[in-house]
Amino acid sequence: MPRKMLQFVTLGQQMPDKRPAAARRADFHEIHEPLTQARAGDQSSRCEQCGIPFCQIHCPVQNNIPDWLMLTAAGRMEEAYAVSSATNTFPEICGRICPQDRLCEGNCVLERSRHGAITIGAVEKHITETAWDNGWVRPPSPKVERPHNVGVIGGGPAGLAAADSLRRRGYGVRVYDRHDRMGGLMTYGIPSFKLEKSVVARRIDLLERGGVQFEANFEVGRDATLAELRQRHDALLIATGVYAPRVLTVPGAGLAGAHRALDYLIASNRKGLGDPVPAFDDGTLNARGRDVVVIGGGDTAMDCVRTAVRQGARSVKCLYRRDRANMPGSRREVAHAEEEGIEFVWLAQPVALLGDGAVRAVRVRRMHLGVADSSGRQTPTPIEGSDFDVPADMVIEALGFDPEDVPTLFGAPELAVSRWGTLEIDLGSKMTSIPGVFAAGDIVRGASLVVWAIRDGQDAASAIHDWIQAGEKTNAAE
Repeated sequence: MPRKMLQFVTLGQQMPDKRPAAARRADFHEIHEPLTQARAGDQSSRCEQCGIPFCQIHCPVQNNIPDWLMLTAAGRMEEAYAVSSATNTFPEICGRICPQDRLCEGNCVLERSRHGAITIGAVEKHITETAWDNGWVRPPSPKVERPHNVGVIGGGPAGLAAADSLRRRGYGVRVYDRHDRMGGLMTYGIPSFKLEKSVVARRIDLLERGGVQFEANFEVGRDATLAELRQRHDALLIATGVYAPRVLTVPGAGLAGAHRALDYLIASNRKGLGDPVPAFDDGTLNARGRDVVVIGGGDTAMDCVRTAVRQGARSVKCLYRRDRANMPGSRREVAHAEEEGIEFVWLAQPVALLGDGAVRAVRVRRMHLGVADSSGRQTPTPIEGSDFDVPADMVIEALGFDPEDVPTLFGAPELAVSRWGTLEIDLGSKMTSIPGVFAAGDIVRGASLVVWAIRDGQDAASAIHDWIQAGEKTNAAE
């Protein structure tokens, strides 16, 4: 029986059940239990159906959230999936890893009025898993096959979103990626307790069944230059993401036992996928029995601390130079980490790694938060004479990522870059400084969220379509 809406006056917010922290620490399975249909319907029925849907406004892909909540409350799940997937290439992935507390749910009117937000992310995941179970999720099936083909460099969320959108328009699409699997950071960066790898593989398989071609272990610059790829395709999209880690520049930073976050996470994810990982097996990138210190306050740092505790670390601490209120990462991720036994050392900045050949401690200086900077967060200032040491025989640097030198790597010095090293594009056409070569995702906007990469990939696909069709009209007129 369909539910009435606006049930927030009688129904409270009920987040998805979480497995006990002790059980979560012992494996890499997702931490939330699936919603039942009854729970999903009840939570959806709490929606106010706002005249101005702030949840949708603050969603990067502009999901029609009130509509699919209403359909879920009514039990019309196939229609709910049709609406959900109309704007989002990977709704089951966004339902799992989007920081809803900063986006849709954080801006829900019920959240602002202290009634508790609709559990939008959990309902989105439920809708799509229901669709998979019932066979409603189908491969791209274009109504017409076009004679043009597009090359996509990068098999992460931006590249895959663009590939899906282009294939649905009838273009031939080939995705190139330097790794042996597609998915980018969804496969190798994000741990399985947030995103099971089978969820990513299932979607990639769907694209392949829809006609998208994948070429793994392919490096532009090694296997072909950008110019050579340009000759193979009518258009190219660069969606490589940003992978160059920001490094710790303090005395002792080169000591054994200090590692980059992505190296550590890739090793863990590859081990989970069943790959041989010598650096994990010999203990280099394995936290078991170690005193681990993670430096950083973003979602990557949370991924590292929560991975370390699952690997059996003796202790896990996270150092961050600001306080909890000024962290860039998801508040929910911090809460999950605290439940799992991670200790946070706030207002603490490393000033040196100590050790004789191998790290044995991190020297830390207390910080004071001053006036806000241009980002709106308070600026940390060192407190002289406040140094103390934190024991550590494994240090993981999770300080963020910068772009690689794409023009040099690709053998294309004519590719224009910004002062931050990201690729410059025309904001309207999404085209780089090379005609017919487009760019999208983190390589344009800098390190950001998966959902923004999806939006950028979709927008780039539309721009490529417009450019190809404009060229066709010009040729026909001539």
